Amino acid sequence: MPKAPFPHTPDGRYFVAKNRLWRATNPSLDEDEEQTHVNALMKARRAVKTAKDQEDDEALRKARSDVQKAKVALGERGPVWWHDGAPDENERAPENSSYAEWWREYQKRHGDKT
Repeated sequence: MPKAPFPHTPDGRYFVAKNRLWRATNPSLDEDEEQTHVNALMKARRAVKTAKDQEDDEALRKARSDVQKAKVALGERGPVWWHDGAPDENERAPENSSYAEWWREYQKRHGDKT
């Protein structure tokens, strides 16, 4: 049975995993641009693992920097990609955010599966 996707807030700005809001990828990126950044992110994450395995601190710093750059390019970190002035609630517990009411209703309908 395939794993259910993470729940997304009604405005699409966040998904919920491990009881935290995580900023979603900027939906205005075209498919090719998004894939380019996802590929860079996966490459950087593999480099993080390799650097850790090899205990190479310099390579680890570079790899983590590359992860950050890719996440910013995807809109998942750095400046928010929406323009209505709403604050960034990344990494907050959904019940302690502006999405608290939505989250309560979601959990009533689906149970606590995140």
